[in-house]
Amino acid sequence: MGTTNPGIDPLLGLRAPQDPACDVFLTGTVFLDIIFTGLDSAPVRGTESWARGMGSSPGGVANMATALARLGLRTSLAAAFGDDHYGEYCWDALEQGEGIDLSMSHTVPGWHSPVTVSMAYEGERTMVSHGHEAPAPAAAEVPGGTFPHCPPRARAAIASLTPGRSEPWVAAAARNGALVFADVGWDETGRWDLDALPDLGHCLAFLPNAEEAMRYTRTDCPRTAAHALAERVPLAVVTLGAEGAYAVDGRTGAAAEVPAIEVEALDPTGAGDVFVAGFVTGTLAGWPLADRLAFAGLTAALSVQEFGGSLSAPGWAEVAAWWQQVRTCADQDPAALERYAFLEELLPATCASWSRRRAVPTIGFRQ
Repeated sequence: MGTTNPGIDPLLGLRAPQDPACDVFLTGTVFLDIIFTGLDSAPVRGTESWARGMGSSPGGVANMATALARLGLRTSLAAAFGDDHYGEYCWDALEQGEGIDLSMSHTVPGWHSPVTVSMAYEGERTMVSHGHEAPAPAAAEVPGGTFPHCPPRARAAIASLTPGRSEPWVAAAARNGALVFADVGWDETGRWDLDALPDLGHCLAFLPNAEEAMRYTRTDCPRTAAHALAERVPLAVVTLGAEGAYAVDGRTGAAAEVPAIEVEALDPTGAGDVFVAGFVTGTLAGWPLADRLAFAGLTAALSVQEFGGSLSAPGWAEVAAWWQQVRTCADQDPAALERYAFLEELLPATCASWSRRRAVPTIGFRQ
């Protein structure tokens, strides 16, 4: 397994022959995302709104998978793909375009790809989705025939927790030595009960946003919430939106906070997924907690300047270009530069750029 993306291998000095071929395993639903940007306001009922920009790209779990692969991690994705043109496009974009291992994925005959339409305006977004749950595959339909009962060996796995539901593969991944990182969505039940997240007990890190963290811990401060979560999971990371992120290592009691990087946001779709990918990368590479937070925030900030969730994810060339730019700014805050000085040792003197896929208005043209 490998990646077609040129750039830096953040784990190069840590790899050994006995290590698993997969750095990160994840599973979930792949959507075709259609993103409208350049809207002056939210659509008004009974009117027609014209967007100044539009892009299409794989979405859903593809956001996280692409972000991981572009940072040089060997990424394996288990997902269902429709046998329509949308599904073919998403499969090609992920496997051929990003070098993501899809050997655990499968195509479902007669099942259409889920679709999300995202409208970005005023730094926010509104989404409308449509799709049907894919039928569970028989073992013979999945190459290898092992998932979901036995996920592949991996350094890490990423799970999206759902209240009241336990996914057996999460426990299996943890038993196989994977470090499990988890995020969570909005609790539609309204209970906000940590005990309703049984797979949290298998996780190394839990990465909710501020609102989710406060609701789950019954607190009114996201930093207090992070400390409360660190009593349940070794690493608690709470994203604070425009304020940055705050993390607590429950094993050592160490805490770290890094402010957000101010950028002009074009489309926030997938920024949270890119943040998680950056944090996973730094954790597997053994970086200090504050450096992991800073890198995760940087990758998320770079992603919102492009269309779409998956194809907006930055690679090392974009990170290097940003670092070169901020170092040459005459009025740059020395303290801010010092926060990202760890990049100096990671980035080569020259980091080759390449033509990275970006979201475009349509999914393809005839040759």
